Amino acid sequence: MSRGVDGRLILDGVSLAPRPGSVTGLLGPNGSGKSTLLRLLAGVLAPASGVVTLDGRPLGDWGRRSVARRVAVVEQHADTLVELTVLDVVRLGRIPHRRAWTPATAADEEAVRTALERTGLADRADQPWHTLSGGERQRVQIARALAQEPRELLLDEPTNHLDIQHQLDLLNLVAELPVTSVVALHDLNLAAMYCDQVVVLRQGRAVAAGTPGGTLTESLIADVYGVRAAVTRPGPGDRPHIRFLGTVAGN
Repeated sequence: MSRGVDGRLILDGVSLAPRPGSVTGLLGPNGSGKSTLLRLLAGVLAPASGVVTLDGRPLGDWGRRSVARRVAVVEQHADTLVELTVLDVVRLGRIPHRRAWTPATAADEEAVRTALERTGLADRADQPWHTLSGGERQRVQIARALAQEPRELLLDEPTNHLDIQHQLDLLNLVAELPVTSVVALHDLNLAAMYCDQVVVLRQGRAVAAGTPGGTLTESLIADVYGVRAAVTRPGPGDRPHIRFLGTVAGN
């Protein structure tokens, strides 16, 4: 797929076919095209060339409501001027499953309750949205996505603003979900720990793809990120550990 703005290619010939039930990490420096690729997969943007398919059918053939029932998206930033509680926000995840103006069903409320519990927000349900920290708002957006009960989950830098414990809790949750997840990450060690496969982008092009152990090499990190690193031999599950040593001379 390709996508351009004002005559400039933001994404150039990138192909992605996540395995069902797997976690695919999108890696690369700022401006490499990770967010654009996620928006193409979600149907928010249309590719200039190529096609996004769901179960072998072009995404445009599904209809917006049908896609919303299948695909949940967690953006980097979310805000609202409306006075909402945590519970109100999480309930928004049920909108694709209900007809207009119909009341919530028992199944809707159960999905919301489960989402709040999974994200550790059950005791925050009545708290106003505007009183939450950035990290807490991110967790609420994850809960909203889970309430949607998706089969595909797209996450754009979901660990931003989260402390270490909540980063690990969140990615543990994503890895355990029975869904196909595509997640944009900056932290290479988190990607190595939780992703089944990774795709590395640079200036809108995919420069490497595969398992974390086979892809996140010292030479690739130096080339793409301009950083010297020591990469341990992959342990169980082909998951290496990366220790950063400094910038590459000339960067």
